[in-house]
Parts: sequence; structure tokens; C-alpha cells
Amino acid sequence: MTVRILIVDDDRSMCELLGADLGRRGHQVTWRLSATDGLAALATADVDVVVTDVRMARVDGIALCERAVTMRPDVPVIVMTAFGSMDTAIAAMRAGAYDFVVKPFELDHLARAIERAAAHRTRREEVKRLGQVAPEASGFDGMIGDSPAMAAVRELIERIAGSEATVLITGESGTGKEVVARALHRRSPRAAGPFVAINCAAVPATLLESELFGHARGAFTDARQARAGLFEQANHGTLLLDEIGDLPLGLQPKLLRVLEERAVRPLGATATVPIDVRLICATHHDLREEIAAGRFRDDLFFRIDVIHVELPPLRAREGDVLLLAQHFLDQFVAQTTKPIRGFATEAAERLLAYPWPGNVRELRNCVERAVALARFDRIVPDDLPPRVRDHEAIADAGAATGLATMAEVERRHVLRVLEAAGGSKAAAARILGVDRATLYRKLERYARQP
Repeated sequence: MTVRILIVDDDRSMCELLGADLGRRGHQVTWRLSATDGLAALATADVDVVVTDVRMARVDGIALCERAVTMRPDVPVIVMTAFGSMDTAIAAMRAGAYDFVVKPFELDHLARAIERAAAHRTRREEVKRLGQVAPEASGFDGMIGDSPAMAAVRELIERIAGSEATVLITGESGTGKEVVARALHRRSPRAAGPFVAINCAAVPATLLESELFGHARGAFTDARQARAGLFEQANHGTLLLDEIGDLPLGLQPKLLRVLEERAVRPLGATATVPIDVRLICATHHDLREEIAAGRFRDDLFFRIDVIHVELPPLRAREGDVLLLAQHFLDQFVAQTTKPIRGFATEAAERLLAYPWPGNVRELRNCVERAVALARFDRIVPDDLPPRVRDHEAIADAGAATGLATMAEVERRHVLRVLEAAGGSKAAAARILGVDRATLYRKLERYARQP
């Protein structure tokens, strides 16, 4: 993403060097040669991140940091401190700096710190927005979210809802494929008819044919009476075949015949039964890869892939995480007597920082757990699953080098403990569980590292 950066340093050559490098990376850079001019620019310009040197004439970087945090608390400040000046770095963090880099530094190191700070600012802005947007206002037949990705999905649903064409919905597990299928049904001319759904991966292959097409009395040992299959049950309505990528290969030509003839033949029956069903299929598989592997028929694929709806993963739905989280919170709170009103800022930031590999389903389960464990009127980080609660801290530890070595993780942990201890090395040593001599050796080693 493009980051708007303000650099403050009384060394013109440093400003020019950083400006050129960060500009080549696609960022917008302005720079000022004094803290006074930097604060004036911050007061009037749209800035995402401030990068300031510590040692400057008249007003130093620590004082700039304090004033910047007071004036624009939404803008993170990164302080550039001299080689080995650990006490200065700690002072900068106390002054409200988001991060610090030690000179001399690699330009890639600074760029990653800036991008991390900008992402932090974006998350903070999303937390603020949560209290300003009602999730219900962004709802669309159960589809919560106002991100551009979901807006495109909603627009497509509106355009195809009235069609009789078969629809294939693809997307990762947990993205809400059945929610989209139900939205298509409710907005279609078949809305008064039944909506029937089956997960093809959840039914044993030996039973799936009977479930789909039905059976006549005596068709097999336990068939004491005739039974209509799901195609017949969905007559004049919509049938969703979820996880169609897991449909057994032997059943695929039978399904193809049903779609072509618009009729089913129950197991053991001698006659076909006409059907009037709109078919929607869904899968998390790449069906073209399944075809290449010989697990899915290409003729069936072309028959069901008339209209394709691809659902974005939650990590690509910028701005939707908190809307969904608040929506689920309201649902679960309504089932309890707990007076939970929302998410604490720190908890909301954890939700935004986590990549949600399980998508909307994982987020829903996370919020359900948080409500069950909550002790206060807001969800706090301790209410979240450890993988969500601790994700940002782990990511921050590794961001300085891109690939986090254990030594780098230890270094940043030690420095943050020292900061939390108010700079007291004795207190930090007690918290870390090491003697002071060991801590001194670590700090000396860190001071020698670039």
C-alpha cells in the first residue's frame, strides 16, 4: 500500500536519501529539516507515519514525538536513534513512539517498520469506525460487510438472482457460500418455493445417490417405502449441492443426465420424475485442478459453471472484520444475560491483525468463545483464543528482519520488558528471570548490532 510519510531530520542528505528510497517503493514522502517545521507540517498535511531523528537542534526528536502524539495521536511515530543509544530508544518509547530503528540501519529495515506502523494506524481507524457504522445497515440477506470485494458480490447477486441459470459458488472454507446461495434464492422468482441444501462431502457415497434422487420401495434392503430425493423435495425451488467437488466420480454422470433431462429416476424405479429446480453448486476445491487429477468430469463442470460467483476470503475484505464481529457479538449476547456492549480497542486491534485462515466461520466461533468467557462489559484480549490474541505480538517480533530469528525475537522482548520496567535494569532482570550481569551483557551485545 502507498504510505504518506513525513521525515524530520536536520541532515538534508539523510532526508534526500530516505525520500528517494521510500519514493521508489511507491510511498509519498515529504521531509522537513527541523522539529518545528515538522510539527507544522503534521498539523496541516495528511500523514500516515512520521519518521524522526533524535538529535536535532533546538527541539529534539523526543520532544517532537511527545508533541506529535498529543497533536495527532492517530499517527504513529518512528524514531531513528544513534548506534548504541539504548536509553534514548527507551525514552522515545516512553514519549509515545510506535517503534524505533537504530542507526546505521538497512533501508529495507526502515521500510518494513514504516509499513508495519501504517498497518497499525489502519487498524486503529477501523476500530473507530466500528462505533460509527451499524452492522445491520450493511446487511444484505445475511451478508454483512461493506468492503469493495463484498459490494461486487452483492452487485452480481442482484444481476443473476432472476436467472434460471445454474450457479457455481467458489471460495475458501468458511467464506459463506451457503449464505450467498440463500440470498440468491430469496431474491429469485422461486423465493416462495423450498430451499434445500446438502453437503456432498458429509454423506457417505453409498447413501448419496438415494439422498439426491430418491428410491422406490424395495430398491434395497431397508427401503420399506418409497422416498422422494432432494431434487424432488426442491421442486419449484432451489437445490444447493454444497462441496460438489467431493461428489463421487460414479455419481457425476447421473447428475449430468438429471441436469440435461430435467428429470430424475429414483433408485429401483422404472420411470423418471420431471423436476423444476434451480441448481446452485458450491465448492472450496479448484475444479479445474480436480479435472486434471481425474476426480471431476469436465462435461459436468461446464454444465454447472454457467454463472460463477467467487467469494473473497475474509483477509481480502478490508473493513468487514469488525462489522462481522459486532454482528456476531450482538447475536450471542442476545442469547445470554451478559451486558456486553462491544470490543475493547486492544481486542478489536487483535481481530484486525489476525489473518483468519478459517474465514467468517472462524471469526464467528472466536466471538462465541469470547462472549462465553467475557467478565466485563467489553471483550478484552484475554477473552480471545490464544492464536488470535498473540498473533500481532509474534508478527511484530519478526517484522524487523522479515524472517524472525530467535535472537531477534529475544532482543525485542528484552527491550520491551526494559521499557515496561521504566528503564530499571534491576526490575527488568527480575521480570526476565536472569541476573543483572546477564542482562548487561545482552544490552551491550544489542548495542553493537546494526
